[in-house]
This record gives sequence, structure tokens and C-alpha cells, in this order.
Amino acid sequence: MAFETNDYQKMNSMPYVGEQAPHFNANSTQGNISLDDYKGKWFILFAHPSDFDPVSTSEFVALQVASSKLRELNVEVVGISVDNITSHVAWLNSIEETFDTQIEFPLIADLNKQISTDYGMLSKESNGSETSRVIFIIDEDSVVRSVIDYPATIGRNINEILRVIKALKTTDKTEHVTPANWETGDKILAPSPSIIKDAKNRMENPDYECKNWYYCEKDSDDHSKSIYNAFLQDK
Repeated sequence: MAFETNDYQKMNSMPYVGEQAPHFNANSTQGNISLDDYKGKWFILFAHPSDFDPVSTSEFVALQVASSKLRELNVEVVGISVDNITSHVAWLNSIEETFDTQIEFPLIADLNKQISTDYGMLSKESNGSETSRVIFIIDEDSVVRSVIDYPATIGRNINEILRVIKALKTTDKTEHVTPANWETGDKILAPSPSIIKDAKNRMENPDYECKNWYYCEKDSDDHSKSIYNAFLQDK
């Protein structure tokens, strides 16, 4: 039975960027895991529509190939779909045999669709019978930092996911922002000034190269300063 639009939106609303990630406790290909296991760590929750799907297979292989880069960023990976554990294990074994690639990250079996509902992952394309091709980037405080959603027919760009993680970590450290197509080593931007004094001061600051009062760039540095997050009441 097809979802009514309003009912679907109510039951399948994704958490916003900046909100606490919904708690989960689930069975996976590596045993029971929960959100608490990832406190103090960054991780990505990587949903796919179904096991043995060719697009998803290519993504899992690419994600595993990128595992060393993710480790360098101190980011872990958790996969999820509504398939059962038997299907997950058979699929991962098939990937290892066919592509000579052992998937090292856990894959959650969300049979009752509770996690998929809490995270708004159920796909309208499949009338809620599958998870969508969505990825959540979640930080060490269990806060959702990015949500990237793709149609079922298009595989994700793993390099773009890595780029977003690097950009998030850079903006956290510097309290600056990153321009379009930013890559590690590129210049970063000063955030929009909130008062006239700030706008004038940055124009006179030798650390910045300013094209005008609202567009000032500088080299990235390593001065660390945590960002404030309004959703974290205990910070």
C-alpha cells in the first residue's frame, strides 16, 4: 500500500544537521552495536537500499578501498539496511569472493525498520520497503553534521564524502568556512561579519586577502577552537 504524503513525512523525518543523532541498539554482522559505542568518535552511517544490489556493491567496495583514508581522519563506518543478517553475511562473502575485498565495517540488520524510521531513511521510491541511499556524518558528540541523500539509481562519490569530513574538521578547528570545491590545503574563508567593526578589521588584517568586506580568504592553520552547538545542552 502506498504511503500518503503527510503520513510518510511524519514517520520518516530525517534528523536535521546540528541535532543529536537518534539512539540505536542493533544486531550487525559484527555483533550487537549501539550509538554509545561511537561516543567520542566520528562515524558515518551508510544506508543502502538492499543487499546484492549492483550499485550498493560498488559503493561498499569503494568504501572499503577508502578505509585507510577514513582511519587517518579517525572516522569509522557503519552500514545499514532492512535486510536480515543471513542476507548481509551472504552478500559480504560474495563481495569478498568476487572483488577480493573484505568488508571490515559492521552492517546493521534493521529488520523492524526502527532505526530506518528514526533516521528518516525509508525510501519513498520503494514505498518504505527499503532504505534510501543516504549517508549521515556524525561527530564525537553524536551530533549529525551532514546528511547526503542520493537516488537509488546513482552511486555515491566516496571522495566527496571524504572531502566533506575534512572540511567539517577544518571548520571546527579554525571557526572559518570553506569555499566551493574546497580541498585540503586550499584557502579558507572568514565567516560573514556580524558587525561593521568586524568587516573593517578584517580588511586591515594582514592574515587575510580580501576581495571586499564580505569575502576574505586566508591560509588554513592548526589553531584549534571548538564550535558552539546549540543542540548540546551539556556543553
